[in-house]
Amino acid sequence: MSEQHLHIISFDIPYPANYGGVIDVFFKAKELTKKGIKIHLHCFEYGRKHVGNLDKFFYEVKYYKRDISKKNLFKSIPYIVSTRQSEKLMQNLLKDDYPILMEGLHTCGLLDDIRFNRRIRIVRTHNIEHEYYLNLAKVENDIFKKYYFYNEAAKLKRYEKILDKADLLLAISKNDEYYFSAHFNKVDFIPAFHPHKSILSKKGKGSFVLYHGNLSISENTNAVKYLLNKVFPGLNIPLKVAGLNPSHHLKNLIDQYQNVELIANPNDQTLNHLIRNAHINIAITAQATGLKLKLLNTLYNGRFCIVNDKMLSGSKLDELCIIANDAEEMRKQIVELYKKKFSQKLIEERKLKLKLLYNNGNNVDKLIKLISVV
Repeated sequence: MSEQHLHIISFDIPYPANYGGVIDVFFKAKELTKKGIKIHLHCFEYGRKHVGNLDKFFYEVKYYKRDISKKNLFKSIPYIVSTRQSEKLMQNLLKDDYPILMEGLHTCGLLDDIRFNRRIRIVRTHNIEHEYYLNLAKVENDIFKKYYFYNEAAKLKRYEKILDKADLLLAISKNDEYYFSAHFNKVDFIPAFHPHKSILSKKGKGSFVLYHGNLSISENTNAVKYLLNKVFPGLNIPLKVAGLNPSHHLKNLIDQYQNVELIANPNDQTLNHLIRNAHINIAITAQATGLKLKLLNTLYNGRFCIVNDKMLSGSKLDELCIIANDAEEMRKQIVELYKKKFSQKLIEERKLKLKLLYNNGNNVDKLIKLISVV
């Protein structure tokens, strides 16, 4: 790698690393730093505060205000891209000739800038973005948000062809790799980077089922409603629902069920305690793109894990989960698993599988090699 330096453009400030995409960004950059790569981290900020801690992790950290003004809604390029265009960023990148890693289609504006035509430009694809936004539109109830999601999905589908100008695409899941390989050259698969170092799952039995997620997101709210209305009626098994910013409507709905408890806005310690002590973690999604990093968190820290096919989404973690794609099958699996103990044998199987595929050290070595031969 040229002079052991690398620019990383992050769509958000990746610290604290406490949600999907930024977890991969932060721990990827951290693993590269461990290997001696000097990381120049460029962060778009909107809502999250500057964190001094980032400076101690990386060679250089710079911040750029994301322009979230409404004028960007009316541009032909996607809002998630137009709001992250910065000439200040361009000028900083032009000070040297180091490779540039762009996190997500969000940060790919410079692929259209002729000043960077001779630079090594790599894109980490976190999702098939137009499919992601189309699915958001389908589950959104607010008419204005629904229109925005549909409109953004159409723009993203048109804009995606810009990826042809990148030197390399790094897919986060096997499903995404298959998709991008069908449309572009030079695509490879690098699994998500994550904070987990060892399996902390507990043997034996827990006393409840857990669903957790950001409860301000319609998809997750709909998943909770599905569990309440379709899966848990008639089951004499406690369900705990944990997550950020639940609506009053969801709180009122959960209050109607005696065997369901809501834990709103848990801190990391509380959430980890819930994951480790649940007998079953249940994770379902309507989105089959990207990788759901909360699934990795559950497998490293929890006992049994019930998922639907879309949650796996090319993660190659099928063998470590119990798959149920409808309410009847979920009910059946919950009842059966509730009778079983989580064994040391199952823990050893997780150790072997996760060490093979989701090993940060192996994956960062592959990443460095890929960048060096672009």
